[in-house]
Amino acid sequence: MAVKRKQTSKLPSKGVWGPLRSLLALSPVLIGAPLLALKLHYALPVPFTELYNPATNTPQISETRILQHAQHLSETIGFRTVGTSEHAQADAWMVQQAEEIKRQCEEAVARSGGTRKLECEVWRQEGSGSHRFDMMSKRLYKTYVNLSNIVIRISAGTPESKAHAVLVNAHLDSTLPSPGAADDALSVGVMLECARVLVAREEWEPEYAIILLFNHAEESLQDASHLYSTQHPTRDTVRAVINLEAAGTTGRELLFQATSEQMIQAYSHVPRPFGTVFANDVFSSGVLLSDTDFRQFEQYLNVTGLDMAVVGNSYLYHMRKDLVENIQPGVAQHMGENTLALLEHLSSAASPLPELTAGYSRPTTVFFSHLGWFFVYSFATARILYSALLAATLVFVYLSYADPAPALKKGVGRGVWSAQVRGAGAIVLGVLGAIVLPNVQAAVMQRVLGKGMSWFSSEVSTIVLYGPTALAGALASQLLVSRLPEHVLLTSLLLLQAGASAAIQLVGYGSAAMFFLTAAPLLASLVLDTLIRRKGQTVTLWAYALGSLTPLLTGAQLMSTTLDVFVPLTGRIGADAPADNVIATIVAILCAHMFPLVLPFAHRFPRAALRRSVGVLGVAIVIVTAVFAARSPFDAMHQKRLFVLHTENVTTHERHLHISTADGAPGYDALVQDIARTFGRSDAPVHPIVMDDYNSDWDSLYPFSAFLTPYKIELPAIDGAASPWSAGDKFTVTAENDVVDEAAGTRSLTLRIDHPGIIWTVIAFDAHVLKWTLDDNPPAEYARHHIKEASFYGIDTWSVDLVLQLPASGSPALAVNYVGVQEQGMWPAKKAEKEGGGQAMALFEDFDAWLEEKTGGTVEPLLLGSIGGIAVV
Repeated sequence: MAVKRKQTSKLPSKGVWGPLRSLLALSPVLIGAPLLALKLHYALPVPFTELYNPATNTPQISETRILQHAQHLSETIGFRTVGTSEHAQADAWMVQQAEEIKRQCEEAVARSGGTRKLECEVWRQEGSGSHRFDMMSKRLYKTYVNLSNIVIRISAGTPESKAHAVLVNAHLDSTLPSPGAADDALSVGVMLECARVLVAREEWEPEYAIILLFNHAEESLQDASHLYSTQHPTRDTVRAVINLEAAGTTGRELLFQATSEQMIQAYSHVPRPFGTVFANDVFSSGVLLSDTDFRQFEQYLNVTGLDMAVVGNSYLYHMRKDLVENIQPGVAQHMGENTLALLEHLSSAASPLPELTAGYSRPTTVFFSHLGWFFVYSFATARILYSALLAATLVFVYLSYADPAPALKKGVGRGVWSAQVRGAGAIVLGVLGAIVLPNVQAAVMQRVLGKGMSWFSSEVSTIVLYGPTALAGALASQLLVSRLPEHVLLTSLLLLQAGASAAIQLVGYGSAAMFFLTAAPLLASLVLDTLIRRKGQTVTLWAYALGSLTPLLTGAQLMSTTLDVFVPLTGRIGADAPADNVIATIVAILCAHMFPLVLPFAHRFPRAALRRSVGVLGVAIVIVTAVFAARSPFDAMHQKRLFVLHTENVTTHERHLHISTADGAPGYDALVQDIARTFGRSDAPVHPIVMDDYNSDWDSLYPFSAFLTPYKIELPAIDGAASPWSAGDKFTVTAENDVVDEAAGTRSLTLRIDHPGIIWTVIAFDAHVLKWTLDDNPPAEYARHHIKEASFYGIDTWSVDLVLQLPASGSPALAVNYVGVQEQGMWPAKKAEKEGGGQAMALFEDFDAWLEEKTGGTVEPLLLGSIGGIAVV
């Protein structure tokens, strides 16, 4: 390594290639590295069709078998919304599958002459309960009646093997209304296939138990996992949880939440790991408004675990097209093989389950998958590594600094550290430029041109639209600063990256590894450059090639995963959310991470080259913006979601069509007006209405309803068509055991809700609750309360006991808003029995066909028949 030396007056040196020739020379790295990373990132295993390996005759995970299970649940049975007849059919089918596993287990033991230590036990748990479910800063309560779980425990049959267990969970139900092939029938099939393979392996005997929980009410806000966690007899033996989910249909299953070092180490045994501490940090931060059954296991079992999900193509999440035909080949194989490896390890003698008996602490572990490898090291190791990198960087910067030539002294600090400060300032300014300019473009697209979300149908489109703008912003910012020596910019960047990795890790965030993975190879490349570069030469292109390699590889993987999650999510974050600005900021930050050497490279050439580059990019931005302004955000596989309620108010006997959306894409208002002209009363104006806690028409979707932008359309009367709900005696809220104690200033009562033919009922009321049967901690004030119900098919009554503080003045009467969904009033879930849905289904059939023709299949409606009213008790 060279010591301080004088720099020649030439900048750049003779023979330095121009920008285009330099970029051409670097193109194998700039293009090849991201393509390699993406190829490996999206690579899936070859699906197996056979149940047994043809060469070895040993049992193996069969994707064909997994998808057969998923297809039966999602298409043969269909939409398995909690409380429907299909939900009950899935329950009966799952019991049969569990009994079949038990039979196979008994046959396996018999084949061994009774010597094999293997036992399979089956429970069909049924129970009722209630739990608090805070979400989106709202206090919400859930109650459920006679919900079910199907549980299989596989053990060695001894008390010792049953004392410690790993719980693997998936849910049988689907949401309102989606067939749920990926979410979560795919995971159900994976669990059944893992059980089959383990039982069929003659040499396998579990040291510790495996509990397979097929829970039957996740989409109704995790009721069945709460039921297991609070009431099942095996719950106290669970030491760790593996939760299997899906929010998409393509790509590898992502480990997005790991809550202990032991379980991260367990995950390192899977054949195809895919997960990063970055995803773990993002999910833990609450940025993503998403939740899984894992929440109940953490809260009520106090156990550690892994939360894993398929997240690619989440445009189909909770949509009608969540079908087996849209699950990418290899997805089930990947999930199945990884899950099987986890269960084998956690049930073996090497399992960490016994040491988790006393509980667990949050992980202090850095982990990430990279190009097929899985790296795991502790926070302590990370602090040492990152601090050592920072120290080595400081030494290198000092020793490699070259005093500027006389011609360049103007505006440049004389000392090494003042030069680094100036260089760091230029880099920070460049990052700000990369973020600000795309946000300006986003504001123009969304607010000026009215063409927001034009990129929605393709994650890659976001890069095409905002990537060049981020580059232009970064380069344009450099026109505001004096030209700096190229090497100073590189060492300043190195200092910022190394310093960020050390500082972020010091405060306990494993995502600091992102900066370490950029800084470490950059230091190595600059050291090598210093050793091979002749005196007077500028930085070699080899330094750029080597220094860019790791950021390009890691950045491409990080960008693809992030955009796969966040782009489809923007269709559900609410019309008022600045979706374009969110995506523009994400793209800009990821581009800055992926191409950190752009700014030093820009200072390699005369300022005229910089100005020309900014000008060319400016023209490209105008062209790209014009092209995207002409695009539609949606297509047949990337649809806009429309929420549609046909409501009958049994109190006022009014019928309305409620329309809402959860995105800010253009064209929504015009579509609503077309709907009103086609289906509404011609003499009734249509206006947007306020969405708040008092808009009880949407309480079936509360609190997600806060994201919606609703309209209310008055429907014309139907001649000679009497609604079965018009009498108002089929859905009622009444008070029982009603006692007013004026001396104590209280009223005690039982609210009874009768709802034959209605599911997912919700009541909402204002009161100061002193005590109730939901929990021991009602709000200590007069407040709005929402209680949501989910029960097994055929259960049509539930109740809650209340003790209320009497109001200081006025009547003690309680006004209760109530609403629910017709069990036979969901289209197309109940298409085969549409007559039972009455007026709602008759309208939905016409509405669905009209919307398909009107929008060319680019809009998918959620069509629910809703019954509601208000009772004063």
